Amino acid sequence: MGELVELLGVPQPKVSSHLACLRWCGFVESRREFRSVHYRIADERVETMIALAGTLLEDNAEHVAACRRIDAGT
Repeated sequence: MGELVELLGVPQPKVSSHLACLRWCGFVESRREFRSVHYRIADERVETMIALAGTLLEDNAEHVAACRRIDAGT
């Protein structure tokens, strides 16, 4: 989980909470190894959704960037 905390730049409790929800919903699986918990995608359809979301963001990058500016102004 430490890698995700560093990558996302959000507090560990927030990452932990989100991972717990994803696990409860069946999107990820976890495996404990000593003091570490390893997560992996539980359903290959999640990978398909992530890839699709990535292409949608790429195709609309200019508009997505504009939405961030609109959000920052409110």
